[in-house]
Amino acid sequence: MGTLIEEIFSRRAGRPVQAGEILLLDVDYIMSHDNTTPLAIKAFRDIGKPIHDKNRIVLHLDHAYPAPNVLAAENHRKIIDFVKEQELPHFHHQGVCHQVMLEEGYITPGAIVIGADSHSNTYGAMGAFGAGLGSTEIAVAWVTGKCWFKVPETIRIGLTGKAQSGVYAKDVMIYIAGLMGMDGGTYRSVEFGGEYIENLPMHERIVFPNMSTEIGAKCGLIAADEVTLEYLRTQTPAQGNYEMIRPVNPRYERVIQIDVSKLTPQVSCHPDVDHVKPLEEVVGLDVHEVYIGTCTNARYEDIEIVANMLKGKKVNPFTRVIVTPASERIYKKAMKNGLIEILMEAGCTVTGTGCGACIGRHGGILAAGERALTTMNRNFIGRMGSPLAEIYLASPATAAATALAGKIADPRNLMQNAE
Repeated sequence: MGTLIEEIFSRRAGRPVQAGEILLLDVDYIMSHDNTTPLAIKAFRDIGKPIHDKNRIVLHLDHAYPAPNVLAAENHRKIIDFVKEQELPHFHHQGVCHQVMLEEGYITPGAIVIGADSHSNTYGAMGAFGAGLGSTEIAVAWVTGKCWFKVPETIRIGLTGKAQSGVYAKDVMIYIAGLMGMDGGTYRSVEFGGEYIENLPMHERIVFPNMSTEIGAKCGLIAADEVTLEYLRTQTPAQGNYEMIRPVNPRYERVIQIDVSKLTPQVSCHPDVDHVKPLEEVVGLDVHEVYIGTCTNARYEDIEIVANMLKGKKVNPFTRVIVTPASERIYKKAMKNGLIEILMEAGCTVTGTGCGACIGRHGGILAAGERALTTMNRNFIGRMGSPLAEIYLASPATAAATALAGKIADPRNLMQNAE
């Protein structure tokens, strides 16, 4: 009996567990991508043991795909050769790894999934444990099927009220990052709950566990419910009767209550995620690039918000506006429903799927002195190119308004056509 993370781990351990214990647990899936798989392959070779269960390994090409340089191309070749050599069945290059993990049904309530990527916390949106680990730990899990964990203490964030028009999950999570700071949840499980969360669709819920990384959390969790099961039934190939694990008489280290009805649109300002200001305080800053993409906000519904706001209009001619759908499935749906055409007619550049400009390898690198407003989850110095550039984080709606103005702009002035 305990917090959500204690309940998930207890079921896997076969006994009640509590915060502070160290456990060795079987994992359901082990994920890595083109940045981290080559290092895992090297560690695997050094270990010298066979893969424990090939069906548990999921590999992706997404961070620099298609390859923008020779080094990336060589990494892709190493991974492809390894997939062939080991006859691995789960190999994807159809979009951002976390979105594909969700779409392909790898993430289910109560699952334990580790990934060689810091935003593996994303899987907590499905009531699953997801955490990012180093490539060596990934290789060890390849040969053992297990991983060790210290059961974290839990911070509960209760979200109540109904958000104002123009305020989205991204705004709320940015506010939380500003409130808690980048180390406010260090090695904690952060549970998100309350009536606001319960009334959110899945694409909005995902933002909270995804950005729990930005407050230092070991994992971010939302208890599975009917919204979760409906997503699994209609949007993934996953099949099964899933237990909707919930906290049972939990003891929290800390409880934070937030009334979202009081929040306005928020922006994470250069140079840190927790440097948060209400949108009104930064309106008017010139922006050279708007980037709508990443594992945080590049889902169909995000792209739909942007397209509805840009329909029949033109983006500022001196602001590059780049849209990178999170997956091929999202891209196809957006094409079928006319969203891609709307974006291109408005002057946006729509790229292939993947991480794109988020990590500064290709698809929208910033020059010194430039400023970008993006739907990303982090804005570290140098992340998108020059260390002398600035990155601001906001919702897709704020990004669309900014694209039109060429300056940071308030989306609430355009919301009548956005939903």
